[in-house]
Amino acid sequence: MRFFLRRRMSPLKLALLGGTFFMVALVVLQRDVGSSTAGDPWFQELVDKKDKMIVMVREAVHNIGFQIGAPQPPPVQEHPTQDINCPTGFYTQSELKPHLERPPQDPAAPGADGKAFQKDKMTEEEKKEKEDGMTRHCFNQFASDRISLSRSLGDDTRPRECVERRFRRCPSLPTTSVIIVFHNEAWSTLLRTVYSVLHTSPAILLKEIILVDDASVAEHLKSQLEEFVRQLKIVRVVRQLERKGLITARLLGASIAQGEVLTFLDAHCECFHGWLEPLLARIVEEPTAVVSPEITTIDLNHFQFNKPVVTNRAYNRGNFDWGLTFGWEPIPEEAKKLRKDETYPVKTPTFAGGLFSISKKYFEHIGTYDDKMEIWGGENVEMSFRVWQCGGQLEIMPCSVVGHVFRTKSPHTFPKGTEVIIRNQVRLAEVWMDDYKNIFYRRNKNAQVMASEVSVTLTAHTLIHLSSPTFLSKIYTLYCKKKACF
Repeated sequence: MRFFLRRRMSPLKLALLGGTFFMVALVVLQRDVGSSTAGDPWFQELVDKKDKMIVMVREAVHNIGFQIGAPQPPPVQEHPTQDINCPTGFYTQSELKPHLERPPQDPAAPGADGKAFQKDKMTEEEKKEKEDGMTRHCFNQFASDRISLSRSLGDDTRPRECVERRFRRCPSLPTTSVIIVFHNEAWSTLLRTVYSVLHTSPAILLKEIILVDDASVAEHLKSQLEEFVRQLKIVRVVRQLERKGLITARLLGASIAQGEVLTFLDAHCECFHGWLEPLLARIVEEPTAVVSPEITTIDLNHFQFNKPVVTNRAYNRGNFDWGLTFGWEPIPEEAKKLRKDETYPVKTPTFAGGLFSISKKYFEHIGTYDDKMEIWGGENVEMSFRVWQCGGQLEIMPCSVVGHVFRTKSPHTFPKGTEVIIRNQVRLAEVWMDDYKNIFYRRNKNAQVMASEVSVTLTAHTLIHLSSPTFLSKIYTLYCKKKACF
């Protein structure tokens, strides 16, 4: 016994031992009580208390902490119901089918598959027709007129990641209004632009095509054009009765556009496979992005479409010099490293301005164009500065490819003379360039003289969004390294 008491016992063992002695005592008590007189109230009360005590002891033993309970059943998982306004997955090819199917193509037809128009022997009448067309439009209208309005551009030769890219249904791609301004444009180039948009743009995304006539005088662009496009349903013509130029014409188109995104094109373009979706998808990702396609060349002499090459990568971005003239430059190596593949945008200081997409809400938020700019010239650089300094960004989407006829000179007259270009540039400098405008004036003395004559009124909207010239500071430093700024 002494040995037993000297051993160290755990609390658990002591509890079990105590419980055992207590149970033995209860059993003995039960025998004694059970043999007593059942009719005695005192004994009956004692029996009831004994039964309650036994129940309590049993419950206590059964609930000791070392008992392992059954695991809890998992909660019922409620599967979320799909939002019908935000479907999962990606758009299918059938969902993105074009507004107008391209008719069957004759591979031997002039200019088929984007090839050059070839005609070795020409009559005197044909030579005269070609010469007159070149004079009138500064491109080979003779060749254009003999190429199908619905010509195919052949297989999709964009990089693999562009061809295989899929677009999510949610958030959905926005609708767009395509706005095309023209002034005395050739019938074939204007209508080929329209058909190209119809053949390559998904019907669910193309809201309308708005043709804005900047006071053309050519007869074929009057009632004949209106009657022709009426059959195309979503194409309409609106007109400026007075020649006011590109900017006011685009503003007219934008004012009546019903699409969520405005897409501006020139009147002598052809759109390649899948050109529209990358532009709209980028605006969904970044509503303040103003996006331009990769602009390729349609040769002005024989209308060959310079198709993209699978292995090629984006090479150019826009720039400007201190004469405020737009130009192209190679993408810097630092910028190339930020892009994983061709689906990634190229940030660009400026853009050509002829072809681009912009959210209609954001276009209005930044004050649209400067509507005091006249005819043509400088509006692309002005819009570039406006976007960057109002918190947006200019980008080129290499997976979006659009061909453009680049002319070596303008076939159009300037009603107020070419000085309107300088006047437009002065407005640009006075509004957006702060003290950097003096560099421009040192380079252009005519602009410096004109600056004292041009009245520039800043609207309250522009003043609110006019930011510090961080963008210009960076570009100024870059260009001073490359060129003489003084």
